[in-house]
Amino acid sequence: MTAALRIDQLLSPEAVERPDELDAETLAGCRRRDPAALRRWVGRYERVVFAFLSRAVGSGAHVEDLAQEVFLRAFQALPRFDPHGSARFSTWLLAIASHVAAEARRRGRHRLVGLEHAEPVADPHTPDELRHRRELALAFERAAAQIPDDQRDVFILAEFHGLTMAEIGAVLEIPENTVKTRLFRARERLRELLAPVWEA
Repeated sequence: MTAALRIDQLLSPEAVERPDELDAETLAGCRRRDPAALRRWVGRYERVVFAFLSRAVGSGAHVEDLAQEVFLRAFQALPRFDPHGSARFSTWLLAIASHVAAEARRRGRHRLVGLEHAEPVADPHTPDELRHRRELALAFERAAAQIPDDQRDVFILAEFHGLTMAEIGAVLEIPENTVKTRLFRARERLRELLAPVWEA
């Protein structure tokens, strides 16, 4: 692996593709509590929500409970969502997910696994490339566990979800300059922590 490798090339699984935004008809159906519309809504955004929560609080069975909490809160707040406003529906939903993740971390029930507790990735039947990608993913998870929550959330939203600085600021309710500072610090710290993998 060369030193020229960008940090996002170490990240696995790949960045989450942005879903098509919720159309007005489905949104109206959700507000009417139409079961078919609600299924389309959850189906469209569940991967985005699960991906964010898994990276923010660590993967595991608890993510499903947290995701349900996100969708429940979003459903209750639907009447206040303005489809003609500046926020996209996915960004609005990620804002709710970030609040749920922050509350879970404050309760101390869910933390990313640290270096000393991480499980090794070893399966002799796994092809080399897949095993290598899993090792890189584990290296990233170990490193991410060592950076502050606020920096990790900014990094996840920028690198995995492709949000702009302004969108991240809106999701996390912080100034855009704060977003830039946190992202810079997260990238620098991750580069330091991933240096052994980088140079391997």
